[in-house]
Amino acid sequence: MSIDSTVTHVVAALALVITASSALGAVARKLRQPSVIGQLFAGIALGPSLLGLAPGGAYETLFPDQIKPILTSLAQVALVLFLFAVGYELDLGQLRNRGAVTAVSLSGFAIPMLIGAGIVLLYSGGFRSANGGHPIDATFTLYMAVALSITAVPVLASIIRDQGLAGTRPATIAMAAAGVIDALSWPVLAVALIGGEDGSLRAWSLKVALLAAYVLVMFVVVRPALKWWMHRPGALMANHVPVAAALALASAWATSALGLHVIFGALLAGIIMPRQSDGAPDSQVLRPLQETGGLLLPVFFTISGMSVQLNGLHASDLVLLLVICAAAIVGKVTAGALSARGGARLPWRDSLLIGVLLNTRGLTELIVLNVGLQAGVIGPRLYALLVVMALFTTAATGPLIGPLYRPAGASPAGPVGTGPDDEQQTPEQRPGSGQAPAVDAEPTPQP
Repeated sequence: MSIDSTVTHVVAALALVITASSALGAVARKLRQPSVIGQLFAGIALGPSLLGLAPGGAYETLFPDQIKPILTSLAQVALVLFLFAVGYELDLGQLRNRGAVTAVSLSGFAIPMLIGAGIVLLYSGGFRSANGGHPIDATFTLYMAVALSITAVPVLASIIRDQGLAGTRPATIAMAAAGVIDALSWPVLAVALIGGEDGSLRAWSLKVALLAAYVLVMFVVVRPALKWWMHRPGALMANHVPVAAALALASAWATSALGLHVIFGALLAGIIMPRQSDGAPDSQVLRPLQETGGLLLPVFFTISGMSVQLNGLHASDLVLLLVICAAAIVGKVTAGALSARGGARLPWRDSLLIGVLLNTRGLTELIVLNVGLQAGVIGPRLYALLVVMALFTTAATGPLIGPLYRPAGASPAGPVGTGPDDEQQTPEQRPGSGQAPAVDAEPTPQP
């Protein structure tokens, strides 16, 4: 295929991907579901599971093998920009001395991890059968533990806004706890995957040492240099967006060179990016990167969906899917509810609501699954099962909220998006704004 032909195919594929993702994302919102549900279904529909069954080789014509590396590269760039923004918004310092968030965070992280590791040990035969010859070892066990502990902060923020939960105590605690859970999950995932193909203790120790040195350099050298560069008088580069984008991409390259996925470098770059004097992210930097990453994210969903080969699943995989879904739901809901009830002394209804909210996995889970698939920790069949689990747990969040909470004056059949607009909310009310609403250290019991 010539360069001109490749460019033509890529442009046509991007047009199709963005259109299909936008359309099915809108359909999902009409059905009171997060748009990520529809976008992922668009990827599955455009992949070998559905489009591949069409006569005349439609799938191979629209998505020839020559353009798939280009689409994958675009998807990775979208992830880098998106996760840089996630790291830039992350501010764990605001959660100090807040007992409710601490209790829910630690429980919502540790209990699902233990359950994830436990089902691997108790049902190792099922995992070995579905994992297509990939080893069921310590790396796999730790990876599955992380996969079941993830909560998708961006999707959770959207659900909270759309369901009219913004500003309520359960939503506030769940959002803050979800941020802490994910912040704990990424380093554990990095440790699980850092060994690479050579899993020897020497290779693992060397890469851990190199990673630790890199993190130290980023905080001790790069961050002060960025502050000086961005705040010096008469700066030539008054627009900080190119600096942030270059930092995200360079840091992603560095962690990839260390044997890790590019997402770890992107997160780290966002965390060390200098903030404004009040500690808040600079919206003039954050918004363009979020919008650019958001525009390209449909490519990531499509690549994720194309990797889901439902026609390759076996009948025996249904049992494993039920085990994974049950473990995922029980782990999150139980951990969130019991810790909120015991640590924050919330009523049972609010405690269960927090557990249901933490069970939202969505986009963040898809990122973890793609990392595992690319690293060779999981195979295509298990990947497909875990994607179905992510879809099911995310789609179940909205319907489960209904019996536990309904905003005053809201219609039970009201459409998604009837909640207050982001522009009409203060930073303290806006989910995912990077500024968590205040959470009392010792909340008083509610009636």
